[in-house]
Amino acid sequence: MSFFGEYFLLVEKALKAVDHSLLEGVVGAIMDTAARGRKIILAGNGGSAAMASHVTVDLTKSAGIRSMNFNEASLLTCLANDYGYENAFEKALGSYGDEGDLLILISSGGQSQNVLNAAKKARELRIGVITFTGFERDNKLRQMGDINLWVDSKSYNVVEMTHHTWLVAIADYIAAKMIRPGH
Repeated sequence: MSFFGEYFLLVEKALKAVDHSLLEGVVGAIMDTAARGRKIILAGNGGSAAMASHVTVDLTKSAGIRSMNFNEASLLTCLANDYGYENAFEKALGSYGDEGDLLILISSGGQSQNVLNAAKKARELRIGVITFTGFERDNKLRQMGDINLWVDSKSYNVVEMTHHTWLVAIADYIAAKMIRPGH
């Protein structure tokens, strides 16, 4: 089999391995949060930050759900410079997060200190936490969420592609349920 055939099989296997009730749980948590007038906050590093941006736009535009992320360069670099990168998301969450919001944390390995610190801060603020991780089954972040989606792979790109597909599918499902006039 070709490289691409094998690669696509790995991604397909990872995509299909998810318990659909977990995806439905994420949909329910997002919709419940929005129905209470609270917001969805997404965060991650690198490729996971790009996913956070993409899903923020999809939730906001297509589903009409108030959402945000911490990828604005001036904010992120200011907080990292003043408090250390490991504290940047925690500080942003302290400024922008409100009780009852929902935080979606995306991390391939589930070990990034800035993401772990954001999860801890969310607990202090009584903000719900959903995690998307991969690599080790018992990674630190996976142990900190209310709903935890995990990809059984040690390949960054397989984990990231799986997270991205799951997240976009969640946003599309919500958008289909939230059909709004003019959209």
